[in-house]
Amino acid sequence: MSFKLFGTLPGRQIAVRVGIFLLFVTTCAAQEGIPAKIDEYINLEMQKQRIPGLSIAVIKAGEIALAKGYGTANVEHQVPVKPETIFQSGSVGKQFTATAAMILVEEGKIKLDDRINKYFTDAPESWKDITVRHLLTHTSGMTGYPRDFDFRRDYTEDELLKRAALIPLAFQPGEKWSYSNLGYLTLGVLISKVTGKFYGDFIQERIFKPLDMKTARIISEADIVPNRAAGYRLVNGELKNQEWVSPTLNTTGDGALYLTAIDMAKWDAALYGEKVLKKSTLEQMWTAVKLNNGQTHPYGFGWRLGEARGRRIVDHGGAWQGFTSYIRRYVDDKLTVVVFSNLARANLENIARSIAWIYNPELGPLSVKVIEDNEPKVTAMVKELLQNLTLGTADSNLFVPELRNQLFSEAARPAHTFFKSLGTVGLVELVERNEEGGSRLLRYRVTFKERILFCRIRLTKEDKIAEFQLQPE
Repeated sequence: MSFKLFGTLPGRQIAVRVGIFLLFVTTCAAQEGIPAKIDEYINLEMQKQRIPGLSIAVIKAGEIALAKGYGTANVEHQVPVKPETIFQSGSVGKQFTATAAMILVEEGKIKLDDRINKYFTDAPESWKDITVRHLLTHTSGMTGYPRDFDFRRDYTEDELLKRAALIPLAFQPGEKWSYSNLGYLTLGVLISKVTGKFYGDFIQERIFKPLDMKTARIISEADIVPNRAAGYRLVNGELKNQEWVSPTLNTTGDGALYLTAIDMAKWDAALYGEKVLKKSTLEQMWTAVKLNNGQTHPYGFGWRLGEARGRRIVDHGGAWQGFTSYIRRYVDDKLTVVVFSNLARANLENIARSIAWIYNPELGPLSVKVIEDNEPKVTAMVKELLQNLTLGTADSNLFVPELRNQLFSEAARPAHTFFKSLGTVGLVELVERNEEGGSRLLRYRVTFKERILFCRIRLTKEDKIAEFQLQPE
């Protein structure tokens, strides 16, 4: 099962794998004129998404090929975005939490298969089988922040842990994969307990300073932070300031950092060497987690895993307090794109992917051919489903229970907002069909009102949907 939705409320990291096909993106082969093409694309995309400000870095083999700011960092004071503009990380910060944990693993101070009640002696009985590895891979059974969580209250680390401990596990550790901000919050507290230092101080000493990431740091509303951007959100089409949360909730391990595109370029360069971790440790972080049933899920330690056109990709996105962030590393091509914006729910994954296509058209989508459709009733069902998703009236009973719970949960609300933005469904054309283990894998090219996407669906023997993806390639 794989629905490409990663997110929990209130939304440190929500990203739906979707994209817009732009002809100039897929046809620009020459390196000459690339910055102008990127400017043209980004300006159009910012207008379409109503993004106030955006910063990008394109890094090739650890060297900055392009770093540039667009738009406005602070709308009220009309401050322009620069490469040095500081944005909030959202869940892009999880890769630094994971790295801090792996530093301690390399030093023998913790073990991946240690049960966390070794470090939290008053942990509830339900946590007895949760390991450090489970926290890193979102397989602990922990959830996101509950609906009644008070984000305007200051908490101590112990109070946060006690609050998390009251929430029943969604499943037994290792049984499933489900994105969990509370799991990474717990991991940050664990790091503090093992090191005797505040989690933010530890990553500053062991990651940011050694890599000369001069402006990377834990969020602080109180400190004077030069070049800090303001975060925004759209409310009924009107731009509003970010929502306020208490200071302590901007210091946790699930994604509470200040970063710039320049900081991230230095981070990317370090991932090619062993300045922070051994290469073998990094490869472990970029290996798909294995569940109790032997199946894998495309997530490592603080990184999502995937491929495009046979190229290996590690990536992650983030969203928090009126900011969005995204890093996409084409490992085989040694090409990385980093994007920050100061608008909640901006689709940065599509922007990063399109920038990569401009730099290297071989990373873009393959041309596809429509094949003979011997199951027109299934295609009609898919078209009706997609249209109902845009209307918010989709039948949840079409899906297997696990996917149903994920797609129709409270955490999927941002995905539903995206579906509504797609508009009327036009052509639905079959481009791929395969049978595997009794199930059928179907891939369609779908023409919506303003864009073309590919819909990948896997049907069980009982014609229930066991996999659902919308993607640009």
